[in-house]
Amino acid sequence: MFNPKVKRVLNSIIVYGILILLAIICLFPVYFIFIGSVNPGSSLHSSQIFPSPADWNWGHYRALFEKHDYVTWYKNTMFIAVSNMAISTVFGVLSGYAFSKFKFKGKKQGLMAIIILQMFPTIMGMIAIYTLLGSFGLLDTHLGYILVLAAGSVAFNTWIVKGFFDGIPNSLMEAARIDGASNTDIFLKVMLPLAMPIITFIAFNSFVAASMDFIMAEVILRSSSNWTLAQGLFTLVSGQANNNFTVFAAGAVLISLPLMALFFIFQRYIVEGMTAGAEKG
Repeated sequence: MFNPKVKRVLNSIIVYGILILLAIICLFPVYFIFIGSVNPGSSLHSSQIFPSPADWNWGHYRALFEKHDYVTWYKNTMFIAVSNMAISTVFGVLSGYAFSKFKFKGKKQGLMAIIILQMFPTIMGMIAIYTLLGSFGLLDTHLGYILVLAAGSVAFNTWIVKGFFDGIPNSLMEAARIDGASNTDIFLKVMLPLAMPIITFIAFNSFVAASMDFIMAEVILRSSSNWTLAQGLFTLVSGQANNNFTVFAAGAVLISLPLMALFFIFQRYIVEGMTAGAEKG
């Protein structure tokens, strides 16, 4: 039998060994894409796993801005992602709070409808969405695309936020009412500060979902001036004549930068929100 000190050391070695292995598995695709973005030529394949920085070619990043409409795609993506984040977060928080803390006719039916909506992916309603947007003149518009994204996000956000608010005791609301606070004051001054972790989580999730979506964007946005990054980058590698894989990798690296920045800035709230959603949702 090992003595306690040796056992602790062995346990630490095993735990940290597993964590290091998982980190390598998770980070290798990121490293592969980055190395591909600075690899000479148009192929992601490199003769060296760890090429020297002196051999890196940054011309693929310049090509994005000089030969392609990357700035337009980037602006479109950021506008759509921020708009979807704002709309789906506001309506998700308001509806989640209402379903959690208020009693009204049709509450159970509404919750059941939300659950049913989550069972079916948006792609199942693609034809209906296309027809509906066409009848309202919203095809090939950012507004139509944002409305579709927000409609798909609100139901999920509502359910997650409701689960979080269910974990907050009603005694806090009663105490605030005794002090003369209105329902609006209770929501803005008591509930919202407590719900910042879950709000940050659903906002970040909505932003990422809109930034990464391709299928619905390809269905709704047809003009190249309205394309998102996902659509624009796809044109670089689709078709027999397009093989700009290194330029594609450079574009993928650049779109990941704002997502990484947001995660590192709000990671404490995001982790708390994920934990709260798992425990209370």
